[in-house]
Amino acid sequence: MKILVLGGTRFFGKKLVQLLIHEGHDVTIATRGNVQHSFGSNVKQVIVDRKDTESLRLAVGEEEWDIIYDNICFSSNEALASCEIFEGKTKKYILTSTLSTIDQQLGADILEEAFNPYDYEIRYGNVEDFSYGEGKRQAEAVFFQKATFPVVAVRFPIVLGEDDYTRRLHFHIERVAKEKAIGFLNMDARMSYILSDDAAGFLKFAGFSSIEGPFNATSTGSLSMQELIHLIEEATGKKAKITLVGDDESRSPFGVPEDWFMDPKKATDAGYEFLPLNNWLPSLIIKLASEVK
Repeated sequence: MKILVLGGTRFFGKKLVQLLIHEGHDVTIATRGNVQHSFGSNVKQVIVDRKDTESLRLAVGEEEWDIIYDNICFSSNEALASCEIFEGKTKKYILTSTLSTIDQQLGADILEEAFNPYDYEIRYGNVEDFSYGEGKRQAEAVFFQKATFPVVAVRFPIVLGEDDYTRRLHFHIERVAKEKAIGFLNMDARMSYILSDDAAGFLKFAGFSSIEGPFNATSTGSLSMQELIHLIEEATGKKAKITLVGDDESRSPFGVPEDWFMDPKKATDAGYEFLPLNNWLPSLIIKLASEVK
């Protein structure tokens, strides 16, 4: 198949491209060109400024695609540009979205219906005009209300992996290992996560299956902050120093005030089997902790 990946030089986007290459697909990546990709001659590359509609239009030209994966759309203006530029030029469009579309109503076992992009009021603007969650809500709303091609919005929770450039899990492990305080709001709050390999696997599934609409994509199971810290203490051999809230330096990026995790039933009913959380997170923590030591 002929596939375009917007973004794709790091983390789960890179793993997606590797999966597609392995299966022998004709892959083009569209990036700013700031990072040298590692795919060699296995992919084509176009240089594009995603925020510049004309730059995107010129970069892709009149090419047509079986599938387009968009890992770098963060606003309604960017989504509208894609709807216009790729009209009649793709059979399916996969938008990387987020659990943060539901950051205004935290809860347990959150379903896709918690945010309905089909009737959400569209407000046009650029990335800087919205919070991360609102930008993704706006992007979903534009795609599902304006696109003439089939769209899947893949809503990820926190994505983790050895190569996570945000280093959110690394942050906790390093601070426990170095006996530095970490600030939380609620140690009993539970969250969901997904391994970067599994995130790439579901993105591929979304493109090649018949599914459409918003889909939660998360490992089965959830973990409280207390349980997460316990795993880190075991891996580092250190006792964590926990404070309430904390300051900007010590505050946990996982510091939610209450449960915030999603239910992947819709995706599993469609035929995708996610990795159980306990099958990979403890071993990942051990691996990262060994690197800190």
